[in-house]
Amino acid sequence: MKYGEKEIREFDIEAEENFWPNEHDKEYTVDIELPEFMCRCPRSGYPDFATIHLSYVPEKKVIELKALKLYINSFMDRYISHENAANEIFDTLYRKLRPRRMKLVADFNPRGNVHTVITIDSEVM
Repeated sequence: MKYGEKEIREFDIEAEENFWPNEHDKEYTVDIELPEFMCRCPRSGYPDFATIHLSYVPEKKVIELKALKLYINSFMDRYISHENAANEIFDTLYRKLRPRRMKLVADFNPRGNVHTVITIDSEVM
């Protein structure tokens, strides 16, 4: 196993060192694009690719960017539906960050003539 694979496999999003204190009282938005998301179809095992767009307004914490990268990469060998992947990512980050607002858009590449976009927005939950 190569060092990157080991790092991804052993990564734990729950670790406190993945979330840093927000040092600013003012309201600001963090926009992150993750264009290389991959998971596997739970039925066929075929790879599914997506761009994940994350936007949040921090309260007391921000996520360390390498931690976010490793968390997103940890899905690459998981058999999980588009909907479940998007909801798990949103729920995990929302629970850990407790942001003022958060929006996640999972824009999956078309496969079999189907294009799926899943949007989860804390303002309409």
